[in-house]
Amino acid sequence: MSEEKDRELRALQAALAAEHAAVYGYGIVGGRIGAPKRSEALTAFDAHRARRDALVREVKDLGGRPVAASAGYALPFQVPDSAAAVRLAAELEDRVAGVYADLVRAAGGGRRALAAEALREAAVRAVRWRGESVAFPGLAERAGTAPPSAAPTA
Repeated sequence: MSEEKDRELRALQAALAAEHAAVYGYGIVGGRIGAPKRSEALTAFDAHRARRDALVREVKDLGGRPVAASAGYALPFQVPDSAAAVRLAAELEDRVAGVYADLVRAAGGGRRALAAEALREAAVRAVRWRGESVAFPGLAERAGTAPPSAAPTA
């Protein structure tokens, strides 16, 4: 496998791992979020499951073995109530945006376009959860760091 394809496969695997973590995290969010935001959480959960499933196919198309989901993930903070669930949802979206920014850099053609779309969707969801935006979604999380080789914790 060429170095370029290997870099793209690593970025796809990192995005897949992040989607696994997001699906897990939204399971926590859904259990703690208040009724007014529950529909939004379910929509995000479904979107991350769909992206996860698409990434499994992409990894296989490149000849890779898709990284499996962990049985559980360490949360970045306690999630005892609806307000914390909203913060967790925003954090999940920020982390997913970061790995899609890495995939945009590593991929070309159609995969780059799909990664850019996933980055945009995650950034929009993060803004909805947080109520404010950042200048460069997905890049602030990566400032001063190299592209990850593994998934962030949920």
